[in-house]
Amino acid sequence: QVQLVESGGGLVQAGGSLRLSCAASGSIFRFSTMGWYRQAPGKQRELVARITIGGRTNYADSVKGRFTISRDNAKNTIYLQMNTLKPEDTAVYYCNCETGLWGQGIQVTVSS
Repeated sequence: QVQLVESGGGLVQAGGSLRLSCAASGSIFRFSTMGWYRQAPGKQRELVARITIGGRTNYADSVKGRFTISRDNAKNTIYLQMNTLKPEDTAVYYCNCETGLWGQGIQVTVSS
């Protein structure tokens, strides 16, 4: 099975950018759809972006045009480039594999 470790979170001002990385291990990675989810205080966890083995992507309407998900199968890594960040993007972000595995989560805080 894979292990997922996120990095790149932190505090940023509204309008700024961050790039999240999720490093994976295990042979399942290259056969799996991967995604980024987020959970804000008092809210349900929601899908932010998803990417298939072949690179097909899907985005939540709230981030479409601002966020970009990508993957490098050779490096067993997926990324989430987040631009034009808004305070409502503040949440804990989780890397996910379709097998049901999750990363530990990292905090993203956007101040206004």
